[in-house]
Amino acid sequence: MFILDTEKLIQKLKEEGDQPLWEYALNQEMERSGRSREELREQMDQSLAVMERSASTARKEPVQSVSGLTGGNACRYEQYRGKGNSLLGETASLAVGMALSCSEINASMQCIVACPTAGSCGIVPAVLLACAQSRGLDRQTLINALFTASAVGIIVGSRATVSGAEGGCQAECGAAAAMGAAAVTEMLGGTPEMAFHAAAMALKNVLGLTCDPVAGLVEIPCIKRNASGAMNALLSADLALAGVRSYIPFDEVVDAMYAIGKAMPQSVRETSKGGLAVTPTGMRMKKETQRGEEG
Repeated sequence: MFILDTEKLIQKLKEEGDQPLWEYALNQEMERSGRSREELREQMDQSLAVMERSASTARKEPVQSVSGLTGGNACRYEQYRGKGNSLLGETASLAVGMALSCSEINASMQCIVACPTAGSCGIVPAVLLACAQSRGLDRQTLINALFTASAVGIIVGSRATVSGAEGGCQAECGAAAAMGAAAVTEMLGGTPEMAFHAAAMALKNVLGLTCDPVAGLVEIPCIKRNASGAMNALLSADLALAGVRSYIPFDEVVDAMYAIGKAMPQSVRETSKGGLAVTPTGMRMKKETQRGEEG
């Protein structure tokens, strides 16, 4: 059974010869599913291939959402980045473009990997692929990192929720940022303990974040929140790799997120009855979308 208490999990990994978090997650899935290591790694490789496509497609050519409300920003940002204008470094700017691309592919109803949700699908692929490209890491290292991310996602989903309708965007983009931060930390040589510090910092950074999609669609502000979530994950990983620790343990951060989600008004939990969704511009966009559907 997967250990959901991270202090106990870290201790167990140390006792087993400093076993990495990805190895533990893989072994647990082998035990749960009865499938072989090779089968599970092949399945993760297939997911990685989908991530790679979704992270690149909309950067090459503009992609419009089905609603027509959004699209083209991943390509626009990639062109800007290609001119050397970005204020961010190579890894960070690449991650932004990849996160936008994944989210625009999702909004256009093409194939993505929900990790952990469709609305937050750009964060984990963006940070892992950007780091792998800038650091020259191989495919097996990326697959390992996805197992690390899955371990963190299991803990968040088991102790709390990854649903925007239940916990707000802190539960969706927050969980994804925590998953990405932990995975980047471990893939760049950090320990499981450092990975959980990274995850804790990433989730802390977005506590209270509402889920307020304009017109009820996973586009505004969701797409750009994926880009900011990628930055959050990279920052948190960087801090952890530098030796910075979260004063509040990861489990307690997850529990706090869940409590905050329960305390949030229903209007800001994916109902589109509050926040940005009910601004004058948000309401206008909703009417335009409804007219388009009627037409």
